[in-house]
Amino acid sequence: MVGIVIVSHSRNLAESVVEFTAVMAAEAKVAAAGGLEDGGFGTSFDKIYKAVDRVYSEDGVIILMDMGSAVMTAEMVIEAYGSDRIQMADCPLVEGAVAATIYAAGGMNREEILNYLKTVKDTRKF
Repeated sequence: MVGIVIVSHSRNLAESVVEFTAVMAAEAKVAAAGGLEDGGFGTSFDKIYKAVDRVYSEDGVIILMDMGSAVMTAEMVIEAYGSDRIQMADCPLVEGAVAATIYAAGGMNREEILNYLKTVKDTRKF
């Protein structure tokens, strides 16, 4: 199963997104990497790296980020990890996380999920 990592500048936000996805897809492999080690706001290379480790499998990992330095830090983790099975998704964090976990739990492969996530940002709310 594809693993999902939620990266946010806020520990609470990342953990809440993970908690919310569990309502839809409890069996999904998803990990939060939010905030700094001291509990402050920011992104942590170590937290993201460890979250990738927790959900990594041969099926790969998709990382969803909130904004700014979360993207840059996720890129550094992917480079350091040295696996082409870890990719970032360019989509809204909450909507993307829900879709990614549902499809991962349903058995979609990484490329199929990433292709679907490209359309999530165009989904109208009303």
